[in-house]
Amino acid sequence: MILKSKHKLPQAGLDKILIRGTNWIGDAVMTLPAIASVRAAYPRTHLAILAKPPVTDIYRLFSAADEIIPYEKKFDTPLGVFRLALALKQKKFDAAILLQNAIEAAIIARAAGIRVRAGFSSDGRGILLTHAIRRTEAIFNIHQIDYYLEMVKALGCANVDRAMHLETYISPADAKKVLRQYLPECDRNIIGIAPGATYGPAKRWLAERFAAAGDQLGRDLNAQVILFGGNDDRETAEQVRAHAQSNMINLAGLTSLKEAIYLISQCKLFLSNDSGLMHVAGAL
Repeated sequence: MILKSKHKLPQAGLDKILIRGTNWIGDAVMTLPAIASVRAAYPRTHLAILAKPPVTDIYRLFSAADEIIPYEKKFDTPLGVFRLALALKQKKFDAAILLQNAIEAAIIARAAGIRVRAGFSSDGRGILLTHAIRRTEAIFNIHQIDYYLEMVKALGCANVDRAMHLETYISPADAKKVLRQYLPECDRNIIGIAPGATYGPAKRWLAERFAAAGDQLGRDLNAQVILFGGNDDRETAEQVRAHAQSNMINLAGLTSLKEAIYLISQCKLFLSNDSGLMHVAGAL
């Protein structure tokens, strides 16, 4: 074990646990094994996840959670934080496990009157935690999945499979609606491309190269190429489409995250930069 904790979480008396999820889609996917570890350690406990939209869609597709609590935009003020803490206090959680590293998460848990508060002692928040875990040098040299998983293991949670699993079940009627809305005439294989990435072009493959790869793979696999991404990726995806010789469909910014996840699950192949959708595809 990379991390050590002076005391583990209690095995009894935790009827309701709040997990503070992360704020980014890719990070949220990589917390799934850690949450599965908590679920394995507390199979009968009510497990709630607090997270910001649209990350909530990731956690809603994960069977380990009993409740998803949206950290809505109205809570992004000092007064809003107080109101959120008050709302959480009314739910009477016995423990909070903070996967997010910010001090704000600890302040909210403390203000909500949650008696057991666990997480990394990062961002100066150690004094607010009852179960503070010091990060060692080794923790910064492992995969992000293990970063979160090692934290909950140090708290005494179960050692589980580190694989990430998202469930994409939607009703046949909803599946038909999504396909009819976005791919009304497609009867071929689907190749997905996510050409965007946060923090600018340094993390992005060139648009013309995505276009060339998509053209070639589309011919080889007799497939329709679909471009995925959020509103911020719309222009980048349009550049790929403009360079392409084939008729690529640009869905960047048009689908909800849940719809995008379902469509990605239907892809025969998925190409991506280092992005949230890359981690989503890896969990399907």
